[in-house]
Amino acid sequence: MTTPSGDVEGGEVDFPHDAERLLSALRERGWSLAVAESLTGGLLAASVVAVPGASASFRGGVVAYATEVKHTVLGVDAGLLAAHGPVHPDVAAQMAVGVRRALEGADGPVDVGIATTGIAGPQSPDGQPVGTVHIGVATPNGISVRSLTLRGTRDEIRTQTVRLALATASASL
Repeated sequence: MTTPSGDVEGGEVDFPHDAERLLSALRERGWSLAVAESLTGGLLAASVVAVPGASASFRGGVVAYATEVKHTVLGVDAGLLAAHGPVHPDVAAQMAVGVRRALEGADGPVDVGIATTGIAGPQSPDGQPVGTVHIGVATPNGISVRSLTLRGTRDEIRTQTVRLALATASASL
C-alpha cells in the first residue's frame, strides 16, 4: 500500500503471480528479460525462475552488490557513483540499461532490464533513510525509474522491492 507521503508498507506478496504476469507479457511480445540486483541480492531472479517456463524469456541476472561491480560489470558511470553513491535513481536506470548489454546474446541486447538498488537496513551506510529504494526498468520503449521509501524489517523491504519491481516492469510493457 502506498501512503500519501509516497511510503510503501504492508501488502500481500505474491511472487509467482507477479512474475507469471510479467513473463506472460514478455512471451506475448517475444521479449527477453534480465535483472541487475543490489539490494535484493538475487531474490528477484529467484522469483522469476520459480515460474515454470521462465527460461522462454529469462536470460539471467547479475547481483551487483558491491559498488565497483555496478561500474565494471554493468557500466554504471564511475562519476555518478562517486558523486551520489550506489543508491540513486540514475544508478538504477544505468543498471537496468547495463544488464541488457551485459547479458546480450547473439541476437542482440536483452529486451527488458530490471534493476534494484536501495538501503534495506538495519542501518544506513550513507545517511539516506533505511527503506530508500530505486527500481529501474529499461525496455526498447525507454527507461523508467520508480523511487520509493519502504517500511519494515530488512527482509520485508527486500521482499516488497521484488514485488514492486515485478509490478513496475509489467506496467512498463
